[in-house]
Amino acid sequence: MDRSSKNRLTEKLLPQFPGDGLFDRVARAVCRAGCLPRKELYEAWEVARRVRRRFRGGRVVDLACGHGLLAHLLLLLDDSSPASLAVDRHIPESAARLAAALEDTWPRLQGRVRLVQAELESIPLKSDDLVVSVHACGGLTDLVLERAMAAGARVAVLPCCHNLDNTDLGGLQGWLDGPLAQDIMRAGRLRAAGYRVMTGQIPGDITPKNRLLMAETGRTAVGQAAVRQDEANQAVSGITEKILKGGSA
Repeated sequence: MDRSSKNRLTEKLLPQFPGDGLFDRVARAVCRAGCLPRKELYEAWEVARRVRRRFRGGRVVDLACGHGLLAHLLLLLDDSSPASLAVDRHIPESAARLAAALEDTWPRLQGRVRLVQAELESIPLKSDDLVVSVHACGGLTDLVLERAMAAGARVAVLPCCHNLDNTDLGGLQGWLDGPLAQDIMRAGRLRAAGYRVMTGQIPGDITPKNRLLMAETGRTAVGQAAVRQDEANQAVSGITEKILKGGSA
């Protein structure tokens, strides 16, 4: 199957996803909704997996969300996030159909993903939010980064449609192509703002615009490490208590 295809996934393609794993179950729900291009399913899935390896918990805020699939996937991959807010200047009417198909399969999503049609600048953000965006075109990616940095929130973007007009490329265009130079400058701005930057890629056969930029503030990183250590301490305490009572660990 061509994962970069812009053709819509429909019920005719249900046999292509016969497995019991989470991806196949999501794909079947998307096929039943019948509104999402195949490429967007794979993009959102690959981004969501990589983001959740780095960032857990917090409200998810998906800016320039399109149909809002990423907002749903991040809850499915980490149920400790209480809710997702999916925001776009124009929400497709079919986004509600996709949400309904996913909620039919996972009732625990009901009421936890809110689709909002609004300007991205109008959404208040908090420091414990997880701000994400897949292929926010051109300057919208910079807007997402600016909004996240202003709030001190964790952020992950997959840039696309680089607009190089009136853009500071740091003089790197003599060595690098313009879009790569622009993404390097974006990473530099995050570092200058006190963020710890992580970079990666999703598979190139899905999209050539596959550079994933993730970042968190030092404060957030320390806080998450403390939570993980606390969870580990609790687990050790539970095992120790069982052993002292004569039970099996």
